[in-house]
Amino acid sequence: IIKVLYRGARILILDEPTAVLVPQEVEELFRNLRELKARGHTILFIDHKLEEVLAIADTVTVLRQGRTVATVDPSQVTAPELAELMVGSELPTPSTEPRAAEDHTTLRLHNVSMVDEAGRTVLDGVDFEVRRGEILGVAGVEGNGQGELIEAILGLRDVQQDGRITLDGEDLTTWPVRRRREAGIGYIPEDRQRRGLLLDAPLWENVMLGHQTTAPFARGPLLDRLGARGAATRIVDDFDVRTPGIDTSARALSGGNQQKLVVGREMAAAPRLLVAAHPTRGIDVGAQAAVWEDLRTARRDGLAVLLVSADLEELIGLADRLVVMLRGRVVAELDPATTTPRDLGGYMTGAGGPGAGSEGVGDL
Repeated sequence: IIKVLYRGARILILDEPTAVLVPQEVEELFRNLRELKARGHTILFIDHKLEEVLAIADTVTVLRQGRTVATVDPSQVTAPELAELMVGSELPTPSTEPRAAEDHTTLRLHNVSMVDEAGRTVLDGVDFEVRRGEILGVAGVEGNGQGELIEAILGLRDVQQDGRITLDGEDLTTWPVRRRREAGIGYIPEDRQRRGLLLDAPLWENVMLGHQTTAPFARGPLLDRLGARGAATRIVDDFDVRTPGIDTSARALSGGNQQKLVVGREMAAAPRLLVAAHPTRGIDVGAQAAVWEDLRTARRDGLAVLLVSADLEELIGLADRLVVMLRGRVVAELDPATTTPRDLGGYMTGAGGPGAGSEGVGDL
């Protein structure tokens, strides 16, 4: 925003500007936007968080399938009414039914630390576990070690020597990526287009990615095209991927259908652990609801899920437990049932929350 204002822009187009902000930062952003409006700037604010839209907008235009369906006064409409205009029904919510996690620990991290190329500590003594049939949510302002945590679990980056990562009790700290994937670690990447798909390849090739050495995608040392095509057909059907066919390129799909393909690919492999990084970022509400239901299904089926997200409502709604990362450390463990987005935002920014200091690394 500073950059475009410095260049003299009088019209600002903000697309999901609060996606990575905690509630306190959203309030500060809105204060700044109101000041810009008072100075004569025009602001186009694009968002699917309806309460935020109603709080900041002077007029609201609703789009559905590329068409304008209504323009309303925010003082004369409610969030449920906006949802009805957007999708024809109430917006889905990231809720899940109570369920006691099993005692079995699927993933355990002990004293995991990492330094970057410049010698700076990006992970600092991280300890936590994810049990079978549990969703563990990882909260944190982006850039506080969540990306490095995922890379450590997947084997994309080495951890320091005294750290340990185990899967079902087996030490995989020194394993290469391929062996970890074959052992049952599923991965929904943050950026589906850069790290999850070959955009110009057909869908049946994309469903092999990360699983190309195992059945039904391989027969001995060779790829099994027939098996891959059959698996792609099942994934498209089971996960409602809207496509003309499995020979369609991934680039031709909408963002939501690309994400459903990635989720379907990982779930169909029956992993023991699913690492989901921002699984609903940048997709429409229908696809968002489908991904949430897939994660709930995985949890019911006994899968251990590590959910990293900047959407605080998503974390609080889906997770059984929450951990907060700040400057590469786990600084708090919280119960989603008693945590609000504002509480969570306080821990994420280092401002603390109710009972700050009473819950922390020692409680993990």
